[in-house]
Amino acid sequence: MLTRRWQLPLIIALALVSLPALLLGIAAMLTYPTLPSLEALTDYHPIVPLRIYSAEGALLGEFGQERRALVKIADVPDSMKHAILAAEDDNFYQHGGVDYSGVLRAALSNLSGGAKQGASTITMQVARNFFLTKEKTFTRKFNEVLLSFKIEHYLSKDEILQLYINQIYLGQRSYGFASAAQIYFGKPLDKLSIAEAAMLAGLPKAPSSYNPVVNPKRAKLRQLYVLRRMQQLNYITPEEYESAIRQPIITKRSSQEFAAKADYLAEMVRQTVYEKYQDAIYTNGYKVYTTIRLQDQIAAYQAVRKGVLDYDRRHGYRGPEGFVDISHDNSDELMDDALQEATDGDDLLPAVVLAVTPTQLTAYLRGGEHITISGEPLRFAQRSLSNKAPLNQRLVPGSIIRAQKIDDKGTWQISQLPQVEAAFVSGNPANGAIYSVIGGFDFGHNKFNHITQAWRQPGSSFKPFIYSASLEKGYTPATIINDAPLSFDASQTGSDPWEPKNYDGKYDGPMRMREALIHSKNLVSIRIMQSITPQYAQDYITKFGFPADKHPPYLTTALGAGSVTPLQMLAGYSIFANGGFRVTPYFIDHIEDAQGNVLSTTTPTVANENAEQVIDVRNAYTMVSMMQDVVKHGTGIRAMQLGRQDLAGKTGTTSDSIDAWFCGFQPTVVGIAWMGFDQPRSLGDKETGGGAALPIWIDYMGKVLKNVPEAEYTMPENMVAARINDNGLRDENGTRVEIFYQENVPPEHALPAPGEIVQPTETIKDQLL
Repeated sequence: MLTRRWQLPLIIALALVSLPALLLGIAAMLTYPTLPSLEALTDYHPIVPLRIYSAEGALLGEFGQERRALVKIADVPDSMKHAILAAEDDNFYQHGGVDYSGVLRAALSNLSGGAKQGASTITMQVARNFFLTKEKTFTRKFNEVLLSFKIEHYLSKDEILQLYINQIYLGQRSYGFASAAQIYFGKPLDKLSIAEAAMLAGLPKAPSSYNPVVNPKRAKLRQLYVLRRMQQLNYITPEEYESAIRQPIITKRSSQEFAAKADYLAEMVRQTVYEKYQDAIYTNGYKVYTTIRLQDQIAAYQAVRKGVLDYDRRHGYRGPEGFVDISHDNSDELMDDALQEATDGDDLLPAVVLAVTPTQLTAYLRGGEHITISGEPLRFAQRSLSNKAPLNQRLVPGSIIRAQKIDDKGTWQISQLPQVEAAFVSGNPANGAIYSVIGGFDFGHNKFNHITQAWRQPGSSFKPFIYSASLEKGYTPATIINDAPLSFDASQTGSDPWEPKNYDGKYDGPMRMREALIHSKNLVSIRIMQSITPQYAQDYITKFGFPADKHPPYLTTALGAGSVTPLQMLAGYSIFANGGFRVTPYFIDHIEDAQGNVLSTTTPTVANENAEQVIDVRNAYTMVSMMQDVVKHGTGIRAMQLGRQDLAGKTGTTSDSIDAWFCGFQPTVVGIAWMGFDQPRSLGDKETGGGAALPIWIDYMGKVLKNVPEAEYTMPENMVAARINDNGLRDENGTRVEIFYQENVPPEHALPAPGEIVQPTETIKDQLL
């Protein structure tokens, strides 16, 4: 029995001990009913960005504040789940929302002066991420605990873990582990190695501090901690642990985020979808499936890059981009800061020159890598290695340059960001589906889309439309026209006197119209325009989708002095390729909501079905035939290196070589290549459409047509092929076969026998000679 004198102190002590618990209990009873509803968890609709896909379903781009890819818990590999549990909450499946042993362990570690530890369970993190702020107050923590109990009461453990895996922020604007796997490693969750899973599992604690892209060293330390915990918990074997810690972690560069570089196309899609759905596109998880073919987009991007860089190297090294003084401080931090403003140009990486001799250069890449350039890869900048080079072109320690890795052996070459621009677009001539869009050399440096926004002179690539118009006026490929000088005074031009010339300055006298197109004779084109009249030509070209106001009724329009966009040229050349039907280029196939319901679908115009026939099929066939000869024998002959007989097209070079074009096709695909400067100036005296733009077209077509059988063009009805005398291309009999509309063959030879000689109509020949 306790004496009376001890009873009162004992009662007071018990009251003091139980009072906080009682007060907490009362607080809990009062607070619990006011906790937020769990509807946000039970009816989970996260912010999901707009995603853009290729025709095959490959991700090409996305727009939204949060990058997120939802995944079901059943689809999360065990290695990923184990890594998360080891890093964040190894008692997750045992506790009821609060891990009391974890709280005790963290308290002891913190009191003993050890590494600071948290005691938040996965459930508590879910409660905080969905409903609470991150302020460190007792009230917030108290509510977090109560919410955790409530969540555990209503949801299963797997449901809670699934919410966590999809919602948690992991840096680089990625939310959820499925999104982070793609952003950091370019892989789906089920393709991650144990080492990569452990790297991601270490991110929730401090995404910016442990970001493997920005802080690879700290990220590695965090990964090693997670791997040790996984082994201690018997999630992995000692052998798996040893293998994982030795595995090099290769994160994905920002330029590799998607299956192909399609920034210009993605922006075209964003603008189009925004017009219809407004700001909802950034949060509601819309999925846009485009007509872009993945391999076409990759081939087009590589072709444009190569074409531009080849051009740039032909015109010499311009010197370093900038300079940083490293004479007193050459620390990694200083050089990283100097390179911070220099955005990557895909594989053209900014670097700081550390040392330079006439034969070798050493440079620092952002992140700490040192590279050496010597021999042929340095030759491009050879003049800048000399002490006699102008100061703004001289390479010295501290110069900021561009380096490009050119093989898998670690060979680097010196390069530079090009000043010239180029663009390429391709599509299906039968229905207008666009297969590739490259709006410029590098979207990160220039977001101006040259495919849709650049109004440029097409030069001689516009001649086929004028020739097509002449066919409707009775011309034939065999019509003889004089290639001779012309001059026009101010009264004829409305401005200055004009003496047009052929590109090569030579004149070949009377020649057949086919020959004139093959060799791109300017004077022949002008004489054709004189005959059919500029007013007729202006009206005729609108059949191909060219606005009349961009092509005034002047003779200069015959030489492509109007204005076009590459997308318009794609539409125009598609009419030749498909037999005369006007199809509308389109790049969105269909749009789905987050649940996969189709919201809209594009109904294309299809040749021979619902498309309008704007030119006679015989006209289209004749133009294809003549443009085939441009490729086989004329300014486009370089394309014959592809070894195909079914290619057709036309080069284009404007005055002073300001714009260079090649527009060409095969029956299944049309491609348009352009090169020029945004502030128009000459590409160089020796630069032409055949030398600057055609190589881009060839590189693309060589890849996309690799396994496509050669096609044959079938002559339409009401056309005949007849032999004519010719001084140009000859066959073994000394004559050449030419094609005619049946009504354009002289009456006495309306049905020529094989081998019979036919002369073309004489009326136009007589008036032009």
